[in-house]
Amino acid sequence: MKGKQPLETSLVEHVMVDTPIGRLIISAKNGSVYSIRLAREDERAIAQDGKTQPVLNIAIRELREYFAGARTTFSFPMDGEGTPFQKNVWQALLQIPFGETRTYGEIAFVVNNPKGSRAVGMACNKNPIMIAVPCHRVVGAGGKLTGYAYGTDMKQQLLALEQQEQHE
Repeated sequence: MKGKQPLETSLVEHVMVDTPIGRLIISAKNGSVYSIRLAREDERAIAQDGKTQPVLNIAIRELREYFAGARTTFSFPMDGEGTPFQKNVWQALLQIPFGETRTYGEIAFVVNNPKGSRAVGMACNKNPIMIAVPCHRVVGAGGKLTGYAYGTDMKQQLLALEQQEQHE
């Protein structure tokens, strides 16, 4: 059939993984992770391994390694859906070293929008790939914990985990 993609790459697949911060749902299509998010209380259990999207098994392994303190970067393919500006911000977030933070203003400067710290904050809020695209490493001026899609308590947990692992 004209225009039809191969079955193994066009399917959307989701897996669930339990972590110290809660149950995460990882979603993939076309061989890339496009979403990592916290599961809602009312969501039913879904598969624990990727059957048609092998990238999901890699993502599960790498997230487990991250939480165990054995991984500081992620290697699985990622392709979050967003505007060109959002994708530019998310790419800049990938450059923030493990255990370190940057301010919204610093990221705005990196993406050539020096007055765009608020726009950077909005792009961080729309980041579909939590943890692997580390928007939790972006803080307000003076290091103040502000604006995380899953709350500042979760942001503090992730930063504390990274800073603890960095000093061991």
